[in-house]
Amino acid sequence: MEDELIAERRRKRKEWREAFPGCLPLRYETDAALKEVLQKWGGRTAEELAASPPPLRVAGRLVALRKMGKLTFGHLQEGGARLQVLFEKGRLGDLYGKLGLLDVGDWVGVQGSLFRTRTGELTVMVEAVTPLQKCLRPLPEKWHGLKDVEQRYRQRHLDLTVNGESLPRFRARHRMVAALRAFMAEHGYEEVETPMLHPLAGGAAARPFVTHHNALDCDLYLRIAPELYLKRLVVGGMPRVFEINRNFRNEGIDTSHNPEFTMMEFYRAYASAEDLMAFTEEMLRAVALAVTGSPRVSFQGTEVSFEAPFARLDLREAARAALAEAGAPENAGETPEGRALWCPRLGMSPGKASTPEKFLVEAFESLVQPRLQNPTFVTGHPLEVSPLSRRRPETGDTADRFELFVAGLEVANGFSELNDPDDQRSRFREQVAAKASGDEEAMAYDEDYCQALEYGLPPTAGEGLGIDRLAMVLTDTPSIRDVILFPLLRPLPPDGAP
Repeated sequence: MEDELIAERRRKRKEWREAFPGCLPLRYETDAALKEVLQKWGGRTAEELAASPPPLRVAGRLVALRKMGKLTFGHLQEGGARLQVLFEKGRLGDLYGKLGLLDVGDWVGVQGSLFRTRTGELTVMVEAVTPLQKCLRPLPEKWHGLKDVEQRYRQRHLDLTVNGESLPRFRARHRMVAALRAFMAEHGYEEVETPMLHPLAGGAAARPFVTHHNALDCDLYLRIAPELYLKRLVVGGMPRVFEINRNFRNEGIDTSHNPEFTMMEFYRAYASAEDLMAFTEEMLRAVALAVTGSPRVSFQGTEVSFEAPFARLDLREAARAALAEAGAPENAGETPEGRALWCPRLGMSPGKASTPEKFLVEAFESLVQPRLQNPTFVTGHPLEVSPLSRRRPETGDTADRFELFVAGLEVANGFSELNDPDDQRSRFREQVAAKASGDEEAMAYDEDYCQALEYGLPPTAGEGLGIDRLAMVLTDTPSIRDVILFPLLRPLPPDGAP
C-alpha cells in the first residue's frame, strides 16, 4: 500500500513543472518565519487586519489540507509554529484546480495577505503558491506509525514533525546550554576546546572506545573526559576554563546512559570543592530560571527545587544506614565472602564492590541514590575511587570531592584537584594494578600529565556537569534518549535478514 502511495506522489511531482511555473526553486525568499508572523500579528483583531491587510510571503511544510468546495484550508508548519492558509477558487482561478497535486507533507511557499476567519484564526489568503519540495513518503497521522518509541529515535525527522512535544524539548535544551555559557562568561571563565582523540584514556573511570591512526600507526582513544587537558591549561596560566563537548564511554545503554554524551567540564584556580558547590547552586538556579522561568520544576510528578542551599549527605554514613535498614550486618562488606553473599541479596553488582570501600560506594549507588529527589551534594568519597582528587586535610582516606544528585540522577561530579605530581604518580600506579586485576575502567598511567604537574598546578577545583541529564530534569523527560537528537541504537538487520 505504501509503495502505491509513494508512486502516486512521484507522479504528481512530475506534473509540478507544468502546473506550477517556478516550482522547486533554488531558494525562496520569505518575509518572516511563521513564529515571527504569529508574534507580530497574533494580537491584531479581525477589524484591524481588514482595515489594512498585511501582505505576506511565508513558507513551511503543509501539514493539513481540507477541501470544502470552492475553498481549501491548510496549515503550514515550520519550527514548531503553525499558520493557517486559505486557497479560494475565485481568487486563484485555474490554479485552484491544480491543488490536487499537493499532498500533506509537501514544502510550499505562499504569498498573500493576513486576515482572521469567522472563527478568529489568523490566516493567509493565498494569491500565489510555489511548491518547494515534494514529500514522497506519507507522514504518519500524528502518532499512528510512530507508536514504537525506538522508531522515534531512528527517525527523529518524523518525530520532530509529528510529535508536538519533541521540538520544544530540544529548544529548551538549547536555552539551557546558552544559559550555561552566559553564566560561565559572566563569571570570568574562558571556553576552550581540547582533543577528542587521546593517546591514553584518562580523566575518568570508564572503558574507552579504541581506534587506530594509520599514518602514525598507533592506537588512539575517543576521550572519556577532557579533565587532564583542561588542567594542563590551568598549569599554563588560564585560571578559569570550561568546555562543553562530547565524551565517549564504552558502556551499556539505559534511560540515563548513552555511550556518546555531552558534558560541561570547568576548572577554577585558587578554589576548592567547597567553592564549586556554592558556585553550582547559583549556576543551576540561574539556568532553571532561564529555561523554565522558575527555580522549581516538576520531574515525573514530583517537584524539584534548585533553591539554595542544596542538601548534603556523607556517602559512607548514608551507605551504612541503608545497609542496616536492608538487614545487612555492619561487617557485610569487610570480607570477600561477605560481599559475595550480600551483593546479590541487595541487588548490588559484585564486580563494582570488590573492596570494602567500593562495597560502600556500590551500596550507596544502589540503595541511596534512587531516593535523592531534590539536589543533594554527596561528599566523603573514599580516596580509592577518587584517583585525581586531593585528600581532605583532616583524613588520610577521604577525597575532597562531591557528587550532585537530582531526581536520582548523578548530574555533576567535582573535587579539589590533586596537584602533587608524586602523589599522582602513586595513584596512577594503583590504577594500573587495579587494571591488571581485571578492572577495565581503571585509568592508565599518564607520565606526560604528571610532568605537567611538575610545572605547578595551583590549588584548583574542577567539576563535570552532565548536560543530557540536566536537560532531562529541566524538560521533565525520563529517558536520556529523548534529550539527545540522535541516540546510539542497535543497528537494524539488512533488508530481508531475519
